[in-house]
Amino acid sequence: MNVCIVGCGAIGSKLAIAIDSGKVRGATLLALVDIVRDSAHKLKLRLRNDVSVFTNLSELTSSPEFKNVDLFIEAASQTAAKSLSKTIVESRKDLLLMSVGALADEALLSHLLNAAITHGTHIYVPSGAIAGIDAIKSVKATLESVKLTTTKNPRALAGAPFFNTSDIGLDSIKEKKLVYEGTAADAVSKFPANINVAAILALAGIGIHETKVRIVADPHITVNQHQIEAVGAFGEMVITVRNVPSPDNPKTSLLAVLSAVECLRSICEPGIKIGT
Repeated sequence: MNVCIVGCGAIGSKLAIAIDSGKVRGATLLALVDIVRDSAHKLKLRLRNDVSVFTNLSELTSSPEFKNVDLFIEAASQTAAKSLSKTIVESRKDLLLMSVGALADEALLSHLLNAAITHGTHIYVPSGAIAGIDAIKSVKATLESVKLTTTKNPRALAGAPFFNTSDIGLDSIKEKKLVYEGTAADAVSKFPANINVAAILALAGIGIHETKVRIVADPHITVNQHQIEAVGAFGEMVITVRNVPSPDNPKTSLLAVLSAVECLRSICEPGIKIGT
């Protein structure tokens, strides 16, 4: 499977190196796309095999390489995911989406689902920085409530649009503090780089408006913690994950990076498929 990676940050780089080093059998990296050309070129220098570099998707779509790409991996941002996902799916290409918060846009989600069905393509969403997605999917029809509580160091929340209009100052937080409570739909727009897990959980479970989200800032925590509480006719489950942040980006959990690599393996490699 020929792969193009859009976004050469922490996750995109790890995926590129995993493919290039042969850790993902059946995958060949053809191209890198990043609006910051230096980022793509620096990543290219770390690879053993030659790849093409582009600064935007339009540049790639007009190139000979485009027709040979089977799978696009978006690892850039919600904004990038929204702008490129339609073009990719409508071009009969598969898409692995990391910035799944983009799918909180219900019109976009509906359009992509219809386009994927029409063109026979696939949209893959890794489980990211949380666990238990298989279980949530299995009991989806019986769920009554789902709540996600995410706790991070204030440094990992810096830059979130939520704080542009909030009177909460991250630098002034000295003890654990609840900074946000609302729906997954609202959370992914106000914390686009921090709470993609809420969108993943909502897609697997009861929906973006019904899934409740709490975000806690704790200056004493050194991990990114996510706790899921789900209740329904099946019973009750409580899942807690305490993730080490990615050394390249404290806003991203290392588990999210590893999850992306494993999702890619499940797509490309033959053999037994484990899980729902």
